[in-house]
Amino acid sequence: MVLTYLVDPIAPLQVKAMTEAAPSLGVTLQVHDIHSGDDIPAAFEAAVREGAQGLIVTAETIFFTYRSRVGELATRHRLPAMYNTWIQARDGGGLMAYGPVSSEVQRRVAGYVERILKGAKPSDLPFEQPTKFELLINLKAAAALGLTIPPMLLARADEVIE
Repeated sequence: MVLTYLVDPIAPLQVKAMTEAAPSLGVTLQVHDIHSGDDIPAAFEAAVREGAQGLIVTAETIFFTYRSRVGELATRHRLPAMYNTWIQARDGGGLMAYGPVSSEVQRRVAGYVERILKGAKPSDLPFEQPTKFELLINLKAAAALGLTIPPMLLARADEVIE
């Protein structure tokens, strides 16, 4: 399987992890750096030319800003799009989103801010990873792509857009 991975170059560790994991999953990963909204159409043209069968979009700010444009191009080029956040998939028309529950992440961030404001040194605070994740499936996007989502996957979704 060939997947296109749209990334903002500010996330090199994320790109490294995906690039290292791809071969063991039987995936050829095409990484396309997006520096501005003007780079997005060219990345889709390259993805199609290189035989992409799907699209992964990271959660950086640029992809929030251009989520509708990314969703429109993904549909036009018939690339199922997977996002890290619900808002990108829901508002941008992506096929799926799987990522941390944002309200949980925001609550944890608020806790860190409170501790720092009370005098804690940031370097003394423990590193925490999300523990709760959400799955969104967009059936409108699936229909536009001519895809059928298996009932077992639909049953596991936290939200289904019909």
